[in-house]
Amino acid sequence: MRPRLTLLIGCALCAAFLAISLAPGLFAGPPDAVAVIRRLEPPSAQFWFGTDESGRDVYARVIHGAGTTLGIVGAAIAIAGLAGGGLGALAGFAGRLPDLALSRMADALLAFPPIILGVVLASTLGSGAANSVLALSIIYVPVFYRVARAAALMESGRAYVEAARTLGHGEAAVLLRHVLRNVAPVVALQGVILFPLALQIQAALGFLGLGVPPPTPDWGASLQESRNYLTAAPWLATFPGLALLLAALAASLLGRALQARSG
Repeated sequence: MRPRLTLLIGCALCAAFLAISLAPGLFAGPPDAVAVIRRLEPPSAQFWFGTDESGRDVYARVIHGAGTTLGIVGAAIAIAGLAGGGLGALAGFAGRLPDLALSRMADALLAFPPIILGVVLASTLGSGAANSVLALSIIYVPVFYRVARAAALMESGRAYVEAARTLGHGEAAVLLRHVLRNVAPVVALQGVILFPLALQIQAALGFLGLGVPPPTPDWGASLQESRNYLTAAPWLATFPGLALLLAALAASLLGRALQARSG
């Protein structure tokens, strides 16, 4: 696929998911409306995605679940990018002791597989949106740290940094005004690339019951609730799964296109 077409498709899909996440009420009715007599109905003209075991509209829960699922992942990536990117830029620019101490801490976190670390953190912190954001943030801080540190090391050796120092700018001013400005796009691109991976972990935590507690709509939790109805009502797992797939595809296409343009 051509880079330009990839970028257009990725932007269009991301814009659609962003609109759904910010204003789900424009696209679907309330997600918690219960009609027991309509339970486990297959997809139809009235219920596009069918109904669940409580008679709730699966389409409405998928639409409203976008704000929960994507909001948690987006907030976690933003926090991890700011924390990890800032620390990485500081370590790469300052060097010596800060670099050594922060790099060892990052290595310790990176030693754990992300999903295992996520389960441990979520189990320790407990369920809830805020705790899910915190758990995902901790997982990806060292990744952003490594990327920002490498970029800062490269930038700190460039001529414009030496020129700024020669003009009498302090180290803090050089870091904030010059180095961070050039490291930020690299960190932002890394955030787009990591989004699908973080989305998978968030969905896994929701499936394991470590995410957002019911009845809040969430794609991972919807998959967990559908596990006993895979044969009788396969639509309960199909549509939240497709939503996860499309959201991951949107971020992947956008990240791939931006990476190709920046390279």
